[in-house]
Amino acid sequence: MDVYLEYVRAEIGLWLFKMKKKSGLIGRITHGIQGKINSWIPEKVHKAISAAIENMVKVVISGSTLIRPKPDKNLTLQQREEKVRKRIKWYRNTATAEGAITGAGGILMGFADFPAFLTIKMKMLFDIASLYGHDTKDYQERLFILYVFQLSFSSQQRRNDLIGLIEEWDSYKLTLPSDLKEFDWKTFQLDYRDYIDLAKLAQLIPIIGAGVGAIANYRLTEHLGEYAMNAYRIRYIK
Repeated sequence: MDVYLEYVRAEIGLWLFKMKKKSGLIGRITHGIQGKINSWIPEKVHKAISAAIENMVKVVISGSTLIRPKPDKNLTLQQREEKVRKRIKWYRNTATAEGAITGAGGILMGFADFPAFLTIKMKMLFDIASLYGHDTKDYQERLFILYVFQLSFSSQQRRNDLIGLIEEWDSYKLTLPSDLKEFDWKTFQLDYRDYIDLAKLAQLIPIIGAGVGAIANYRLTEHLGEYAMNAYRIRYIK
């Protein structure tokens, strides 16, 4: 019996339970308020933000395929995850330093944190995918990365919708759009923006911005790493 594999199965079970639980009262209220606020924002503004995030992510996606670890098919799960944890730690430290620097610079530097931190998180996901043995040149693998990202930064209600997609990826990927342009970018940016707004807003405040930026980036990177590991674990075991 592979003891490590059984340990991973147990962790996946606990993680899936968390992913599938019903949205709590506070979560529903917060999601409702954010939805109301979003409804007040003109559609053309949503389209502009969606287009900006879409273009930013596409640049990161196309660039990240150029420098990445080569998929290794001969490693055990435990060996893969030892490498994955080291990569997450490296990106977490990088994101923490970046958050502290941009947070110390006030509002203008705080805005610069958005594309920089997004790039760090996306690049980390590409490295994790490769370390689990997936070829990120594959269009479907790049879409899986986007869904993992979306799952990580969304409300509990949205997680309930997305987790089934992750669990049944082999079937779902057959229904994927043929082009990234057909991906639901508006929902993607709303999920992401609503999730990190409260965590990152205080980063724009002078004096305390550096500390807030460092802590927020540390926790958000760690959070994304945890979700990515469990998503790829599900595929590995299946």
